[in-house]
Amino acid sequence: MPVVVTGATGHLGRLVVESLLQRGVPAGEIVATGRNLEKIKDLADRGVRTVHADFNDPESLKAAFTGAQKLLLVSGADIGQRIPQHTNAIAAAKAVGVELIAYTSVAGADTTTMILAKDHQGTEAALATAGVPYALLRNGWYHENYTDALPATLERGVIVGSAGEGRVSGASRLDYAEAAAVVLSTEGHAGAVYELGGDVAYTQAELAAEVTAQSGTPVAYQDIPVAEYEKMLAEVVGLPAPVAAMVSDIDRAVSEGNLEIRSGDLSRLIGRPTTPLATAVQAALA
Repeated sequence: MPVVVTGATGHLGRLVVESLLQRGVPAGEIVATGRNLEKIKDLADRGVRTVHADFNDPESLKAAFTGAQKLLLVSGADIGQRIPQHTNAIAAAKAVGVELIAYTSVAGADTTTMILAKDHQGTEAALATAGVPYALLRNGWYHENYTDALPATLERGVIVGSAGEGRVSGASRLDYAEAAAVVLSTEGHAGAVYELGGDVAYTQAELAAEVTAQSGTPVAYQDIPVAEYEKMLAEVVGLPAPVAAMVSDIDRAVSEGNLEIRSGDLSRLIGRPTTPLATAVQAALA
């Protein structure tokens, strides 16, 4: 059952490879791809096949995917370029006879109004017409999207945003990786659409309260209008204008319930409760 994981040099892809190994998939049947193989040399040392692949180089994709039964297409990082890049990967997979493509999409891709979702919507459309069986892993929000910023949060003593009372069904990156590993290592997932999110959703105020309780440093949530938040991200944080617009729009979507997921798909796939926010905060503070 040869399987390919794209983006294995990134956080999620690497965790998927680790999860496949833990599930008993032989290292020699796992192909981990990326542009900088030095980042995954340790995986190669453990017997995983590491192959250079670039979404902008269709021939490298065909070479990497040849012989694979299943492919995990981890969404690329080049926002605005992802639809043609992902289309390259889908075409390469079809050309070499891959039997199932699993794609890491975004929660509620068919209904969400997030700017962030556009590339995922385009990729899902490409999959629908490609003629290759596929499964959609519509990942919700990572706890790490917040906990990775804890040093700055604690220094400022405030979380600023525009999410209002909107709830986020956050889960750990490892939770999502394990779900992908299940889909890659078991059968019966062709045509499935998994809406993946944590078991317990939380507001930004609840996030701030959890950080306060565990760190002993008072942290508050300050809610501001979306336009003001976008301006702050651009002028104070220094994000490029399109990125500032996208980030502020995510909070707008949160306030409208776009990232609250009630399907239970994630915990069912991984066979355990999802990682609680408290555990993620504890790990980050440690």
